[in-house]
Amino acid sequence: MLRILVGVLALLILSCEGNRETSYTSEQTEAVEGKNIIPQKKYALLIVESKSCIYCKQLNKDIEREKALKEALKDIDLFRILYESKAPVKANFGGKLIELSENELAKNLNALSFPYLIFYDKQGNIILQIPGYVYPQQLICLIDYVKTEAYKEEDVNTYVKKRNCA
Repeated sequence: MLRILVGVLALLILSCEGNRETSYTSEQTEAVEGKNIIPQKKYALLIVESKSCIYCKQLNKDIEREKALKEALKDIDLFRILYESKAPVKANFGGKLIELSENELAKNLNALSFPYLIFYDKQGNIILQIPGYVYPQQLICLIDYVKTEAYKEEDVNTYVKKRNCA
């Protein structure tokens, strides 16, 4: 009799768990469906990070805390990928839609130092690539270089020197 009661209880518990809805966090959904780094805005900034990169962590803090930097990034899509990740990512570079792992995409973009910043437009044209950490004021200057489309008129070094933000 006790075995039957335990069996019925086990079936009830299992059937209740089977009816439970599964909800995923955005990170879990992203891992299953893949990350999409195709810009919706005119420009995007992709930051390639590494797990052990202290400068990546500092850049993330800068982006969270620096009011002027937040304001500069307002009109730009901001994406991050992790060099060590095998999670799928959908991207548009060079006018081609691609789906690779985060690691493969980073390698294809020659992002081998961290953080690695890549500015690109909605069509997937790479505008500017910056290897390494950039201080907030310098990053604001680079964002302005992209947003004002100064890249169409002059190279980044000339722009930075003219504006004294080197």
